[in-house]
Amino acid sequence: MKNHHYQTRIIWTGNQGAGTKSYAAYSRDHEIQSAGKAIIEAASDPAFRGNPERYNPEELLVASLSSCHMLWYLHLCAVNGIVVETYIDEAEGWMEETDEGGGFFKKVILKPRVTLSGFEKMELAESLHHRAHELCFIANSVNFEVACEPSFLSE
Repeated sequence: MKNHHYQTRIIWTGNQGAGTKSYAAYSRDHEIQSAGKAIIEAASDPAFRGNPERYNPEELLVASLSSCHMLWYLHLCAVNGIVVETYIDEAEGWMEETDEGGGFFKKVILKPRVTLSGFEKMELAESLHHRAHELCFIANSVNFEVACEPSFLSE
């Protein structure tokens, strides 16, 4: 079995002069970094005093699920002779807050719109979404439902 290691750096950039003197005294802005890659400017969700112009952790979780699924799907199509021309996913996720102030994701729905070069292998193309979900590292790491509702077009 192969093991993989991932490392990121989070830097809080939201000290507005008073640190965390009070809940309203600081910005939730931060940067996500990984060696040799572009910086992702992030914050908390605007509902939690975050900057609406930056990605928040909840969006990044949904994006991670979508990205992992897409990469597996494209791989499976390539090795099965299915030519994908375009792939756009408009994924959605739902989180519920608890009375204690915490929360959890209840569900994510992936909604990939896939353009194929033809419909000769449509049944296989549809089934590969299920296989991609089974193989997705991120989907296998979460404890909530991740559904997939693909649609197809042909060039």
